Amino acid sequence: MSIRALHGVNLAGWLNLEPWVTPELFAGTGSLGEQGLSATLGEELYNDLIQEHRATFVTKTDFELIAHRGFNAVRLPVPWYVFGQYGPNPGRHVGCVEQVDNTFAWAEENGLRVLLVLAVNPGAKGEEDVLAKTGRGHRADLLDVLGMLARRYADEPALFGIEVANEPKVQSRRGLMGISEGVPLHSLRNYYRNAYAIIREAAGERPYVVLPEAGNPKAWRTFTAQRRYTGVWLDVHLYHYDEQIDATGPQGASALVDRSRNALLRSQRSGLPVMVGAWSSALPFADSLMTPEGRIALERIFCAEQIAAFEELPAWFFQTWKTNGHLSGWDSRIALSSFERGMLG
Repeated sequence: MSIRALHGVNLAGWLNLEPWVTPELFAGTGSLGEQGLSATLGEELYNDLIQEHRATFVTKTDFELIAHRGFNAVRLPVPWYVFGQYGPNPGRHVGCVEQVDNTFAWAEENGLRVLLVLAVNPGAKGEEDVLAKTGRGHRADLLDVLGMLARRYADEPALFGIEVANEPKVQSRRGLMGISEGVPLHSLRNYYRNAYAIIREAAGERPYVVLPEAGNPKAWRTFTAQRRYTGVWLDVHLYHYDEQIDATGPQGASALVDRSRNALLRSQRSGLPVMVGAWSSALPFADSLMTPEGRIALERIFCAEQIAAFEELPAWFFQTWKTNGHLSGWDSRIALSSFERGMLG
C-alpha cells in the first residue's frame, strides 16, 4: 500500500500524563508519574484532575491548528487502561476511550492520519512498565488491549497504524559479570509476534503494525525473513539532548544530525521501512556564554538539518505538539514556528 509520507506531531502528555509536558499537574505531589499521582491525591481529586486535563489540554481546535501548520498526521500514545473498567487491570485509573474516539473524528475532519501507540515501555524501570515487566499474565493483558483497540478503530478512515509499545528497553550484557535492566530480547520478539497476529486478526491487513526498534536494529531482520509479516514498520526515536558533544555552534549541530543518519542506516539494514516516531530540536546543555536567543536560533538550524535528513523516510513525528511550559526544543509550536508549510506537510 503506497501512502503519502507522514509528517506529524506526537500528542504527548494528553492521555498518558508526562511531568515535562504538564508539570503543574504534579507540582507539590512528589510524584513523577500518573501511578504516584493517583495514590498521592486520592481517588476523587485524581479523577477530577484527570478529567479536566483531558477535556482541555488537547481539543478539536488543536487538530485544526495542527492541520493548518501543514502537518498531516498525529501520533497518539494511549495508556494500557484506555478502556478503564472495561479493560484489564485499570486499578484506580480512569479510562480515556472517549478522547480516542474524538481523536479519530477530529483527525478525519482535518485530513490527518492517526498512529495509535500503546504507551507502555517493556523493560523500562518506572511506572509506565507496571504491566509489561511482570510476566506472561500481564503481557496477555497488553495484547488484549491491542486487540480491543484494533477492533474498535479498524474501520476508521483516519487510522494509519498501531504501534505495539513506546520505548521498550532491551537487556544488554555489561562485561562478563552483569546484565543491564530491561526485557530479554527473546521476550520482546515474542510480544511483537503475538501483537502482530492479534492486530491482523482484529483489523485485517489495512493498518500498519509499527514496532519500536528498542535500540537494537539488528534484532528485527527475522520479520523480513518471514513473508507472513506484511505492513510492518520499524520506529526509531532520535534524541540528542544528552549527547556528549560540543553543540554550541552549527558544526556541533551538524555532527548530531550525522549521528541521526547513521542510526537510521543501521535500522534500515533490517529490511523494514523505518520511521522516526519521536525527535526534537533539543540540544545538549550549552555553556553559560550562549544566550537563550542564540540557543533557539541554533535549535532551528538543527531542526532544518534533521528534517532534510528525514526527507526519504515514510514518516516522522516531532516530540511534541505542545507543552505548557513552551519548551523551545520540544514544543512544535515554538521549534517549528518559522518553517513553511511545505517543509512540514
